[in-house]
Order: sequence, then C-alpha cells, then structure tokens
Amino acid sequence: MDLRQIQRSIRLLPAGRRALSLVWQAARGWTLLWALLLVGQGLLPAALALLLRSLVNRMTRGLIWQAALAPALGMAALWLLGLLLTNALVCVRTVQAEKVQALIDRLLHEQALRLDLSFFDHAESYDILHRARVDASTQPLALLENLGALFQNSLGFLVLAGIVCGYAYWIPLLWLACGIPGLFWIGRQILREHRWHLQHTGAERHVRYLDWVLTEQSTAAELRVYQLGKHLHEQFERLQTQLRGGRVTMARQTSVAGVGAGALAWAGNLAGLGWILHRTLAGQIGLGDLLFCIQAVQQSQVQLRTLLEGAGKILRSLLFIENLDLFLRQKTRIHAETAHRATLPARRSLRFENIGFTYPGGTHKALDEFSMEIPVGRVVAVVGKNGAGKSTLLKLLCRFYDPDQGRILLDGEDLRHFDPEALREQIGILFQDPVRYQATVRENVGFGAVDALDDEERLRRAVEQAGATSLLRELPGGFDAQLGKWFGGSELSGGQWQRIALARAFFRQAPFVILDEPTSAMDSWAEQDWLQRFRQLTAGKTGLMITHRFTTAMYADSIYVLDRGRVIESGTHNELIASNGCYAYSWHAQTREINRANLHTMADSYVEL
Repeated sequence: MDLRQIQRSIRLLPAGRRALSLVWQAARGWTLLWALLLVGQGLLPAALALLLRSLVNRMTRGLIWQAALAPALGMAALWLLGLLLTNALVCVRTVQAEKVQALIDRLLHEQALRLDLSFFDHAESYDILHRARVDASTQPLALLENLGALFQNSLGFLVLAGIVCGYAYWIPLLWLACGIPGLFWIGRQILREHRWHLQHTGAERHVRYLDWVLTEQSTAAELRVYQLGKHLHEQFERLQTQLRGGRVTMARQTSVAGVGAGALAWAGNLAGLGWILHRTLAGQIGLGDLLFCIQAVQQSQVQLRTLLEGAGKILRSLLFIENLDLFLRQKTRIHAETAHRATLPARRSLRFENIGFTYPGGTHKALDEFSMEIPVGRVVAVVGKNGAGKSTLLKLLCRFYDPDQGRILLDGEDLRHFDPEALREQIGILFQDPVRYQATVRENVGFGAVDALDDEERLRRAVEQAGATSLLRELPGGFDAQLGKWFGGSELSGGQWQRIALARAFFRQAPFVILDEPTSAMDSWAEQDWLQRFRQLTAGKTGLMITHRFTTAMYADSIYVLDRGRVIESGTHNELIASNGCYAYSWHAQTREINRANLHTMADSYVEL
C-alpha cells in the first residue's frame, strides 16, 4: 500500500465518523452495553492464561490438590463467564443491528424522496443509489463491530504482550514487526477489490435487472410471445460469468495476501517460542511458565491475525460507507427561493412565459420559447404528437424541474418563490403511466390524501367522479379489496387501473387538476361516459389536460397545439377547426378513423345478432 493509498484511507475517516454517529444515534444504550461486554470478553484470554500458569506451577511444586482448587475454580468461573458474555453479545448485536438498520432505511428513503427528479436522469446516479442501498446500508454497524473486535483483540494482545515482556521484552516487538507488513498487503488488496466493485457496479445492476425481467409477472406474457427467455438468460449468464471471474480473481489474490501475512506472523511467534523453550530446558523458568508462554503465543497469533483481518474489514467498511455517505450528501436544487407558500387557487392565472427546457443529458429542447396562460377556473388542453413536450409541462408545473429559461408565474409571482411541497399539495394529478399500487382500493384511491383514508363518503365520491363505481361493486370486499397479484389480490385491466388512478386525483380535492392522457386506456364507451361528465367534474377547478385525442381536448375551454416544444396554434375547438390549420387537419383525420372503427363495430354486432 503506497503513500497515495494511505492518503486515500485517511480521507475516509470523516465518513467513518459520520457512520459511527448514526450507530450512536440509533442505539446509544445498547452500544454502551456492547462496549462493556467487549471489554470483559477481551480480558478473558489473559486471565485464563494466568490462572493456568498458577494451576500448573502449584501442581508441579507437589502441593496438595486443595492448593490447586482456587485457580481451577477460577478457570471454571471464567469459562462460564465467557459463555454468558458470548450469548449476551449475540442478543445485544441483534437489537443493535435492528435499530441501526431501521435508521439507515429511513435515511435512505427520506433522501430518495427528497432528491430532484433530475438525479434519476443519469446512470451514474443509479450506481450511487445501488452502492448505498445494496453494498453500504449494513456497513455502519459492521464498522462498529469491526472496531469493537479490533479494540477487544488489541486489549487482549497488549495484556499478553505485557506479561510476556517479563520473560523477554523483544518478543512482542518481534510479533509486531512480523505483523505490520501483512497489514499493508491486506490493505492494498482491499483497495483493489473496492476499485473493482466501483468499475463493475453498472454490470451488477444489469444482472439484477435481467433477473427481474426473467421472473416478473409484468414481463411474463411478452417473454413468452416473443420467446425472449433464452436470449435474456444467455445475457444474464454472460454477465454473471464475467463478474464471477473477477470475484474469483479477487478472492485468490486475497487468499495469497492472507497466507503471506500469516506465514510472516507465525515466523515471529516461532522464534519467540523457541527462545522460551530453550530457557525452560535450561531450567531458568518452570513448566507452568512454559505452558503459559505457549498459550500466550497461540493466543497472540490468533489475536494478531484477527487484528490484521479486523483492520482490513474496517478499511472495507469505510470504503463502502463512503458510498452511503456520498448518496446521503446529494443536494437538491429545487427549493423555495423565498419564504412564500403557494396559495392556489390563484386569483388571476397561471402563466408559462417564454419557457425553454432541456432534460439533463438531453440533446434537444423539450420546450422552446413556450408560452401559455391558464385562467383561474378554466381548463386548458395541450395536444400534439408524441415527444412534442406535452408531459414536460406537468413536470415543470409540479416543480420536479425548473425551466432553463423563462418563468412560470402564479398571479405574477415566479413559481420558484413557492415551497415545492406546499405547491404540490394544491395539485391533483393523473400521470400518463400511473402507479399500480399493490394495495387495497381504499389505499389506491386514498393515497391522493392519506390523512382522509377513512373518509368513506369522500372515497365514494372520488370513485364516482372517475367512473369506477361499477368496478368497485364487482370487487370482493369493496374498498378493502386487495388489488394486484403480488399479495393475493385482483388484477385489473389497464383501463380499470387508470380509473382508479383518476379517482386518486379527484380524491385529493385540489383546486388545480392535471390530467395526462386521462382516457388513453379507456374503451370508447367508458371514455364517452366520462367525457360527458367532464365539465361537471372540473367545475370550479383550474385544469391542465394533456392528450393526443382531440375528442377529449374539445371539452376544454381553450386548446394549445404543440410541435417540437413550441406552440403552433391556440384557441377554442371551434376556432381551431375554422382556422383550417394543423389542428383541423388532425381532427378530421381522427374523426374519420373513429367513424370507420364505429362502423366496423356496428357491423360486427349486426353479424352476431
């Protein structure tokens, strides 16, 4: 381990200190008890060796058995104490581990929820999250345990070394001289292992992803239809073989370093033991002293080897804790620039003013000089091709991102001046790909406002507004029916899941409603039923509706047509039809297709009759 590697290790110390503070914060009393038990356990080997020396010396002097009774009973008591201490440590470590893991899980979840969406736009971020969640979450407690083991073995080693110094002061020094090179060998190998793990985090994530794809219910049908199972499993095996080869190489190198370190340490111990044996044969020390020194050499060898391994484990823990520390120190950029709180519904309007925005790592603008106004109490629809920038609007409005240029104004006040969480509390939203929570109907709908989960009337009203009343009647258990197959519930169709998500948006009872493709998964009958009630459902609300269906957009007060992030047309449905532009052309194309589909449906129904 060269100077640069030593400096690298020293730079890890602040992360280690923060990790230990987490352990102290989570389990202070249990940590104190653990430390006391460790001290007691660390002193036992030296105490046993001293009693053994006393016992043998008394017996070799020809004393009666009563004289040997005291050290014998003392040794028995220490063995019993050692048994109690070992079992007590197991119990204390279990409680300690549970408390520390609970705290780290909470910190990881809070940080993941706190971070901006832009964090998840980079592959490097997923590597950071993977290392923190998979590799490092158990390391703070491991660091404490390794430090404890290091302290315990150091204490035992120092006590034995101090006693052996009475025979020859140079023997403990020889032990240390032979052990230090092994410490550097092991440290260098651990740094090499960590560097390998950093370089292969992406491959390890890819393996986990392929394992998920091959075993998930949501992918099962497509894998069978396209017969992808063999192909994806071969990818999985290929990556696993590459990773396995690297791990085997690392393990082999670690074993070689361990053998070299152990052999050198044994050489020092054997030299000291040979000298003690020489003095015994010369009659300079007694048989009890010889047995004590033999046991001391054995114990010191075990403790020295454990010290080397412990030091290596501490370095390994510090390296992985640095990954946890790196994730927990990630900063957010979306925050309130002033102390204002959002006060939707606005008194006048919400206005997008000359907005330009490019996603992190993107190559083209999602929005370019985009301007739009949503008057209070009105519903505005935004239509356009896929990739035109429609869904980007809701991400900016919810302040998942801030625009690169331009401003979003709430009654003339820049949206950056409002607290993001307070702003989002005023918004009910249906995402284009809503989450299908493996939970009850009550939770799937009530997650829109978790404080009102038990409000049955509010739940029923939201389900009715989303057009899901008949679905609720069909489910066994009503609001308490489990949805999704993961925990033994009922699976829904895509349109049914969308209506549940729509009910979640209405359950929030927010003054501002954002609907992203609200009818995309509905059949034509469900769509028409819901659209006929659309104006009633949005009465008194300010709304933004994003859709590619012009038959849905026509129910809005005004419509904006997007193309490549720019507004190319705007107006009411009738005004846009009359202008005979892009909207009118697309409207006629869609209605012709709809009429053709309806004719086919009617013909099929006639044949069946």
